[in-house]
Amino acid sequence: MPEKKSHLIDDTLLILAMAILAGCGLIYEYLLSHYAGRVLGVMESTIYTMIGLMIVSMGLGAFAARKVRCAFNGFVYLELIIALLGACSILIIGGLIAITQMMPHLIADMFSLPPDMIPKGGLFKQLSFIAINSPYFFGVILGFLIGMEIPLIARIREEIHNKHLANNLGTIYGADYIGAGIGAAIWVVFLLSIDISKAAALTASLNLIAGAFFVLRYWHKLVWRKTFIGLHFVLAFIIVLMFNYGNHWLNQMNSLLYLDKVVHVQKTRYQQLTFTERHLGVNAGTSQNSIINFYLNGRLQFSSFDEHVYHDYLVAPVLAASARQEKILIVGGGDGLALRDVLKYQPKQVTLIDLDSELIDIFKTPEKHLNSNLARKISHLNSQSLQDKRVTILRNDAFIMVNKLIETGEVFDAIIVDLPDPSHPDLNKLYTVNFYAKLKQLLSGDGLIAIQSTSPYHAKDSFISIGKTLKAASFPHVQQYHDNVPSFGEWGWTIASKAGKSPLARLNDLNELPVKHSWLNLDILKAAFIFPNNFYINKEKVDINTLGSHTLYQLHQKAWKTQQGLN
Repeated sequence: MPEKKSHLIDDTLLILAMAILAGCGLIYEYLLSHYAGRVLGVMESTIYTMIGLMIVSMGLGAFAARKVRCAFNGFVYLELIIALLGACSILIIGGLIAITQMMPHLIADMFSLPPDMIPKGGLFKQLSFIAINSPYFFGVILGFLIGMEIPLIARIREEIHNKHLANNLGTIYGADYIGAGIGAAIWVVFLLSIDISKAAALTASLNLIAGAFFVLRYWHKLVWRKTFIGLHFVLAFIIVLMFNYGNHWLNQMNSLLYLDKVVHVQKTRYQQLTFTERHLGVNAGTSQNSIINFYLNGRLQFSSFDEHVYHDYLVAPVLAASARQEKILIVGGGDGLALRDVLKYQPKQVTLIDLDSELIDIFKTPEKHLNSNLARKISHLNSQSLQDKRVTILRNDAFIMVNKLIETGEVFDAIIVDLPDPSHPDLNKLYTVNFYAKLKQLLSGDGLIAIQSTSPYHAKDSFISIGKTLKAASFPHVQQYHDNVPSFGEWGWTIASKAGKSPLARLNDLNELPVKHSWLNLDILKAAFIFPNNFYINKEKVDINTLGSHTLYQLHQKAWKTQQGLN
């Protein structure tokens, strides 16, 4: 009877440990791919690649587990190594990327090389490539080690029972699958909303706790008992350090990826927000003598130096050519900059839809979320437009909210779509025929829509695809225009009318813009509709973007990789 009770305790401990470790393994997979995607801007492909590599590596690890002589000692070593790598791999990856980004500039400074001679090719390019892809290396190593867990626990159970167990693997795999599901839920509900270093430390602590319970339970079967105890204490100390200081260290390393000083970093549920500041002259404390740049997942969204150029082109054409400017819809634009310019046209009501509530809060009440200096500059930049009483903010997925607006019979004089580039499938759906057709239902009979449309120079096919997709949504007059925005380079926008005259024809009827803009005037705006010779020569070969096709996402990814020299 006592023996049977002992087996019950052992089985419970091992099966529970397996479930916990399976959850940890899945979270490590998410952590690595999530970090790479947030910093490098290739979220979707990174996740899929990481999953595939880790699954293959787990299979190889399962085979390699046969070479472990003592399952008990091997399992303790295994959990210590997994916990160490799980806690520190993100920080190591950040360090590698930072070093390879910083090295060419250090050499250039050492030898006083001009900016156009900074060494970036050859060895430096190879080192940068290795650093950027280092998440996959750690994914393979962790996957290999995680794959060894199931065979070792299966062996341990049979050694404890002192016989072959008919349903041993089935029981362990069942615990593995359930644990992985619970791990996924914990990731989505809790870990996704906290700092990535804290998430890694918490997950590693579970590996460490599982290993500690195992050591205590099977003390008599272990050889290096005191060594294991010592290593657990050392690793516990490392995990505590990572939990308390890891995010600070990681932010310092990530700061080296930016040209200017990073003054604020925040991880929201959906994206990584980074503010940088460049001081100009001795009176750098004023907004006129410093440049604020804002990045989402490592990609520049605006620079205070020239954001007025971008937003002039986004807002002025659609509102100047509209018959009325009383009721306006903005999709995206949670920073309040497009809204700032829209309010200059004295609308009666503006509805703004943005998914990221935390981002909206930062730009709506920056004094509550940012340091006083940065908060003051952000308030000056967007003129506190998000606090205007005429503005209704809908914090939800635009794809969902547009349906709700249609159901309630809302109609708008003009619609402005100010979304990030389609660098993720979730954004891709907001650039589809389906979405544009829904927006058309929200437009008044003679209403206009304007869409930021990425770069016609760096992502030409993506730019053309947006225009063709809008045309496929049954807009009779679709036109595109472009100009140089210094921070972005050549940039483009798409505008369309629901009925009546084309947008450009309406602009040609004007003598001047109804509202004075800091950069744009009517003559420059009209010239922006002119493109170089043969710009649209291959237009017929570019596909439109439908829901589920991912056409635009793939075109954008291809253009981005070409621009980064990854193709």
